[in-house]
Amino acid sequence: MAANTIKFNKQNTLVVAHRGVSGLETENTCAAFVAAGNRSYYGVETDVYRTADGKFIINHDGNLKRIAGEDLCVEQVSFDVLRAAVLYDKDGVQRGDLHLASVDEYIRICKKYGKICVLELKSNFTDEEIARLCAMIEQLGYLDGVTFIAFNIENLIKVRALYPDQSCQYLTGDISDEMIAKLAELGMDLDVHYAALTKERVDAFHKAGIKINCWTVDNAADGERLADWGVDYITSNILE
Repeated sequence: MAANTIKFNKQNTLVVAHRGVSGLETENTCAAFVAAGNRSYYGVETDVYRTADGKFIINHDGNLKRIAGEDLCVEQVSFDVLRAAVLYDKDGVQRGDLHLASVDEYIRICKKYGKICVLELKSNFTDEEIARLCAMIEQLGYLDGVTFIAFNIENLIKVRALYPDQSCQYLTGDISDEMIAKLAELGMDLDVHYAALTKERVDAFHKAGIKINCWTVDNAADGERLADWGVDYITSNILE
């Protein structure tokens, strides 16, 4: 288990803590979010699913087997059952204070520490669910502090239908010239696997007015190369 984050020369690039500081604390838990809050990160990334009873829960996988040893499918179980699961610490031993976080807890922690929320929409949400999720965040007074990201671009289009100016980044593992035109048309930014980037591609997206976030960069040399290329954001488990 890492003792602390790895510092690198990030230049003007902003760094986002992937699932909180998941290199130090169990991913997507309040502990990981507070660890990011107490450090120099610009933002804190996490993932949200719907539960079987129509609530929202923070988790990356569709199942709790990897992080809790329980074969529970997130979208097929109630919020209360999911919250009761005790998660593994970084050493693989269950730790009593580690549970799946709620959206409310995540937003409140980011707001308290002044961090931008980078919130991945994992489920294929309905219009009503997107409206309810956004309304929850708006009630907490922090919708302006949220960037929504998703592999399913329809999730982002639903957000934009309600909030035309909301910050959105399309998640993808690869990029194309057609994507530049599509994102420019939608007014959305890019969140891409870092290996898909070259200096020329960074320049092409920037020329179209599209900001670039890249994931998941845990090697300092990779981070410094990407910062040299001028990427806007780097998402990392451990770099700071």
